[in-house]
Order: sequence, then C-alpha cells, then structure tokens
Amino acid sequence: MSNPIKPGSILIVDDNRNVLTALQMLLQDEFEHIETTSNPNTIPQVIQQGHISCVLLDMNYTAGQQSGKEGLTWLQRIKEMSPTTSVVLFTAFGDVNLAVEALKMGATDFVLKPWDNSKLIATLWAAVQLSQSQRQVQHLTQSRQTLSESIASKSNIVTGTSATFAHVLELVSKVAPTSANVLITGENGTGKEVIAREIHRLSARANMPMIPVDMGAIPETLFESELFGHCKGAFTDARTDRMGKFEAANGGTLFLDEIGNLPLSLQPKLLSAIQNRVITRLGSNKPIPVDVRLITATNSNLSQLVEQGAFREDLFFRLNTIQIEVPPLRERAEDIPVLAAHFAELYAQRYSKHCSTITDKALTKLSKYHWPGNIRELQHTVERAVILCDSKHLTPDNFIVQPQKSDCSKVLPETLDEMERLMITQAIERHKGNYSAAATQLGITRQTLYNKMKRYGL
Repeated sequence: MSNPIKPGSILIVDDNRNVLTALQMLLQDEFEHIETTSNPNTIPQVIQQGHISCVLLDMNYTAGQQSGKEGLTWLQRIKEMSPTTSVVLFTAFGDVNLAVEALKMGATDFVLKPWDNSKLIATLWAAVQLSQSQRQVQHLTQSRQTLSESIASKSNIVTGTSATFAHVLELVSKVAPTSANVLITGENGTGKEVIAREIHRLSARANMPMIPVDMGAIPETLFESELFGHCKGAFTDARTDRMGKFEAANGGTLFLDEIGNLPLSLQPKLLSAIQNRVITRLGSNKPIPVDVRLITATNSNLSQLVEQGAFREDLFFRLNTIQIEVPPLRERAEDIPVLAAHFAELYAQRYSKHCSTITDKALTKLSKYHWPGNIRELQHTVERAVILCDSKHLTPDNFIVQPQKSDCSKVLPETLDEMERLMITQAIERHKGNYSAAATQLGITRQTLYNKMKRYGL
C-alpha cells in the first residue's frame, strides 16, 4: 500500500535494465520522483542538479567484475559531490567485509539481491529521511552564519530632530508594517542601510533575519551565485552546496544595497524571483519557494538609467512601490551634534577612552563643515578624534576635516592619499553625485571608484 506522503527523489544506478524497470514500477508510488540509469558515468550530472535525496547504487558494472570496487569508487565520488545525499549499496554478493567498508566510507545501508520489497522500501525511506535531516541542518547552519554576519555588520543610529529627517521617519513608520517593496535613495554615507534596518525592525518580520547584500562589492560573475546560491560543481570553485541570500532571508527581509550596479543581463532573473517568489540555484533545476520582503537602495538615478536602457523599467516599478529619499547630512545640520555625541560615546567605550564629551566649540566646527561623505564621514572623523584624544573632552583640534571647496586651491594635500581623496570628492561634487560620470572623469571604473570611496570614508 503506497504512502500518501511521498518523500524525496531516488536515483537508481544498475547495469541490468530489467532491474531498473522492476524498481521503477515498485518505487514510483512510494517516492516523489524516481530516476534510473544503467551508466554510472551519468551520476555527476544528475547529482549536480541538487534534487536527489538517495542513490540506490549497484556495486558492479563491468562484465565479470564481482569485487564491488566500482561501487565503492562511485560511493566516494557521490559523497564528495553531495555529502547530504544518502547512498544505499545494491549487490547480489553478501560480502560482510565489503558492507562494513562501504558503511565506513559513508554508505547509509546495504541491500542484497534478490531484494524483499517491503524491506527495500523501508531502507530507502530511512535513507531519504536521513538526507533531508542533514540538508535541514546544513541550511540552518548556513542561515545562522549569514545571520551572525548580518548582526556583526556596522550600523549607525536612527536619530535626528531636523524636519527633513522627521519626514523620513514618518514614511518609515507608515511603510514598515506593510509588505511593500521599498526603494531607498540618497548619497553615499547617508545611512540608507540604517533606514532599511529600521523598516525591518518595525515590520512583522522583525524576529526573522534581515540579510544585507552590497551589490557594489560583488564581481559580476558571482552575482547569480550570491543571490540564488549554487550546487557543488556548478562552476570551478563551487566545492560545496551553498544557499544564496534569497534563501538565507526566507521569512525575513532581503536588503540589496547599490541595486543600480545589477548587470542588465541579471535583471530579468531578479524580476522573476520577485514576481514568482521562487529561485533556482546555479547547477540545479529544482525550484525553491522563498518568502522575502525586498528593500533596495541606490545612490544612482534609476529613472535616468531606465531612460538610458541600463535598467529595466518593469524591474524599477517592482522595486519602487514606495521610495524614501534620505537627505544628505548638510541638509540636516541640526542632527550633527546628536550624531557626533553618539559616536563619541560609542568609540570612547570601545577603545576604553575617557573623552566621551564634545565641547561646544568643537560641535560648532562640526556643524559648519559640509560633510561630503555624510554620516559615514562624520563617524570616521569622530572615531579618529577619540583614538587620538589625550584629554577628557574632545576639542576642535581633535577633529580633522577636509578643507571646504573654496579653500582647496589654497591648501595643498600633503600625501598621495589625501590628494586622491580630494580629487574623488571634487569629481563627485562636480557631477552632483553621478558616480559614473565622476569615474569617467577620473579615468577609473565605477567599481574602482566605489572601492576607493569606501577606503576614504566618502
């Protein structure tokens, strides 16, 4: 009597086609999917698709060969390709020593020919259950690792009294309880990820992870693997199965920073994942359902990229259900003292320093600076001041800021790094935040510009 709940998929490998036909008929009503092959050389291709839970593996394939060594060789290869796939060995020769050796190498069980139908089904059931349990453990382990990385990542604070930032917080409070996709725009360093985390914190998904992905830091060749995951052997360096960020964020929030860097060739795949809520790992054809709330961010003008044909309009509309523009720090100068005080306390505690307060004159100096690198630059400036401070208070002399644009012609940088930082700052300001144009002026790629901006805290 067949079981109404069909677990897993079975791959049967045997050089006797009559055996394959008999087992296909016996097992097709007991398991989700049965695949058969008389040629063991096809095993890697099937295993790499990622959907096989158990392999029922014959021990001998060459005429006159009865040692079982071929089966042991293929057992080893299967476990190397997919450690969570169970292998049940199948032989007409009841060699106990061979069975023991196979179990030591990772076989789940050992079945003798001719087989007993009920015992064979029970053995395969147990093997499938074991495989599924191991995959769940692997999934949880990867999720925990990704979540730990997410928690460990740096974040600022959501605070401010300025009218412009109050409007941002009002939008956040309205959109957070919904499941709508959110596009966060603004200059580099304005705290777009902080806003994304606040939306997640106030949402119904707050007890699940928010997984951030820096699209600007991922090589184009790895975009698909990073987002959707891959199976072992999908490409040269794919040594193990690996879940993508969509799977890791399942039930929670996926935050794609610098979405404007997504190559046009991969945009249809992202659109499909958003629309269908299904992804497929590289090297597999098995669809995986996902439930994520998508938040994206960019410092690019996506509307302009759409007009230029560099960004799909349908994807833009999918991402842009709600748009939140985060103002630059120079437009919320009232918030500078609050942010500076927070960073001073944070770093004084981190570095065991006693200079956690900032004098009024120092706050005035910070408030008058234009902060082209926004909150990120302020954070690094305060951190450096705390580290170098030898007194109980942070004074104006502790804060080293770049000269205003009008002073650039009078003050010459003293090091190559300062010169490079200044040139990058001027290029970005000249092109009003258009990083592609700034990179072209500087004679470097957009990715190189992005990396240098991170290095200099811009």
